[in-house]
Amino acid sequence: MTFGVFRDRLLALVSSLAGRRLVVAGDYVLDRFVYGHPKRISREAPVLILRFWKEENLPGGAGNTAANIRALGGVPLPVGAVGEDEAGRVLKRILEERGIGTEGLVPVAEYGTPTKTRILGGAAHSIKQQVVRLDREGHLRADGQIGSSLRRALERSAAVADGAVLSDYGYGAISKDAVAPLRRALPAGAPILVDSRHSLRTYRGADALTPNEEELEECAGESLGDSAVALERAVSALRQETGCRMLLVTRGSRGMTLFRDGDPPVYIPVHGTDQVADVTGAGDTVLAAFSLALAAGATPVEAALLANFAGGVVVMKMGTAVVTPEELRDAILADRTILK
Repeated sequence: MTFGVFRDRLLALVSSLAGRRLVVAGDYVLDRFVYGHPKRISREAPVLILRFWKEENLPGGAGNTAANIRALGGVPLPVGAVGEDEAGRVLKRILEERGIGTEGLVPVAEYGTPTKTRILGGAAHSIKQQVVRLDREGHLRADGQIGSSLRRALERSAAVADGAVLSDYGYGAISKDAVAPLRRALPAGAPILVDSRHSLRTYRGADALTPNEEELEECAGESLGDSAVALERAVSALRQETGCRMLLVTRGSRGMTLFRDGDPPVYIPVHGTDQVADVTGAGDTVLAAFSLALAAGATPVEAALLANFAGGVVVMKMGTAVVTPEELRDAILADRTILK
């Protein structure tokens, strides 16, 4: 498929993303980045000692999807859980500083807010490289009161939304059981999209799934490699199991592939260079752009193209980053490969 006719339409769609309200239900994570400059090798062990430079806290997981929706002009409606801990307080504060409401984030006293701490090192004027990552992970326990609070928050948000995103990182704040009540509470025709790290096969009734190749391989139980036949076979099996009419598979340097009922796959080349700076949270950016575009009335192909441009922009930034409408427009205007 050639995409040359899409440039003007995509530029118009960027403006139409503003004001679209999307439920973003799932696992809210604090991404913490600690930066240092190399000092010396330790005398105690063969490890690098870094002199502390700075620390940065950013929304991760479902929080990064919400942040990208907000940066693109949409209105995210977060639903999830946070611990009554320092990480939870920081996460809520940084979301609120971005103009994102946190009324739907349920505080849970015995829950540790998932926190991913990345240590990065490099010379003062060089790009910092990730040295190690420390994950603080807790699973939200099944609890009637917590579950009821999350369902109420989900239904309140859905009643005023144009669509919904379920971001399942496996920490227990969201599950397949959210799809049916969302469908009942959302306006007719509002799309429901699912991004799940390990439980894609359990989500039935959603409009679209957005796995990366690794997640699709987990579902298929085999490596896909470069084989289009293996890719299409894995997608066919997942669609049959879930009844989902649409999948957008992100494939790293190979771009994206869109699968829809009754249509051949659409292979979209990667935007920009495959020499990326940082892929942290890129899938969240893709999910945000794809879901916003569908809620704004874009066709699946148009939404996938916008998501592809958004992902290509954000992987050139360090850390958990977002893309703006201006950056998205610039990428569309500058492209001479996909929209030729």
